[in-house]
Amino acid sequence: MSRMGYAEKGRRSLHPLDGELNLPPDLYSLELQHRVAEEAAKNSFEEVVATIDKTTGGHVSKRQAEKVAKRSARDFDAFSQMRQCHASEEKTTGTGSILTITADGKGVVLHEKDLREQTRKAAEKRRQKKGKRLSKGEKKNAKRMATVAAVYTTSPFERTPEDLLSEGGSRIDKMKCPPIENERVWGSLGKTPEEVIVEAFAEAENRGPKHDKTWVGLVDGNNTQINILKKITKAKGIELTIIVDVIHVIEYLWEAGRAFHPKSGPELEKWVQHRLKKYLRERQATWQEGCTAMQPGRNSVPKNGPLWINALPTCSTNLPTLGTIVILPMGCLSLPG
Repeated sequence: MSRMGYAEKGRRSLHPLDGELNLPPDLYSLELQHRVAEEAAKNSFEEVVATIDKTTGGHVSKRQAEKVAKRSARDFDAFSQMRQCHASEEKTTGTGSILTITADGKGVVLHEKDLREQTRKAAEKRRQKKGKRLSKGEKKNAKRMATVAAVYTTSPFERTPEDLLSEGGSRIDKMKCPPIENERVWGSLGKTPEEVIVEAFAEAENRGPKHDKTWVGLVDGNNTQINILKKITKAKGIELTIIVDVIHVIEYLWEAGRAFHPKSGPELEKWVQHRLKKYLRERQATWQEGCTAMQPGRNSVPKNGPLWINALPTCSTNLPTLGTIVILPMGCLSLPG
């Protein structure tokens, strides 16, 4: 398309029609860049180039596709900050009484040069057995942890162990959960887990500076995240109830059960279900009780028993006395009764 331009020596040409049409200063249109960014989030850059060629009338080289994808993410933090929720919004919408901070992590395989310093040093010492791909166990020092956080408001939702472990299956899916309100989700691959969780606390402070709601931290049992939550709450003097979802914690029960029932089957499943229901009911049961009471005639814990008992200190020993860490089913948030 031909259009008039104004030029001056040593300066970039000015095209009024470009401004009127809101055209980008780059070679590619905004919509084409949008398509490239969306495809880059799902596929390799080779596939991005092929898809753009097949589905549009434009063509983007691989190197340009990489630059477009990188530029599309440069305003991520600024965009995320614009979506902060403040106390005035919470009051206007009439939100629930529970303010929730949740975090999760995901390992992303990267080139050694892009790993964090400690992981990179460990990766440099690793000896690769195969020339083209990593063997089992070799990916341990090949990932960088991305952290995703979310802050939202909800209302209490009480359930019983029978709702989770009824004979006909879980009844929770059929129950109406309180809505999630004013949810804000963001994440980072560049920032440390602590930096992301600190941002989550800042978001929560914006919503409830008077701390008039019940603060809850929801995690999947990651000890690093739990320690960060404890560290921040201690420094800020905030009372926080940490909830660990039962889906991840139950894996420890399965491992403990295999010490008595090595083969998978109804006996192992019954053992796990019985111990989980007992734990959720009483909140006083310990792993030591479980490993001895369920195996009549044994005077000691099996060889692998202590490994599973000690694997979850923060989720068992603190629960009965401190009431700080509670194990509850995922899906709908509730507070201990």
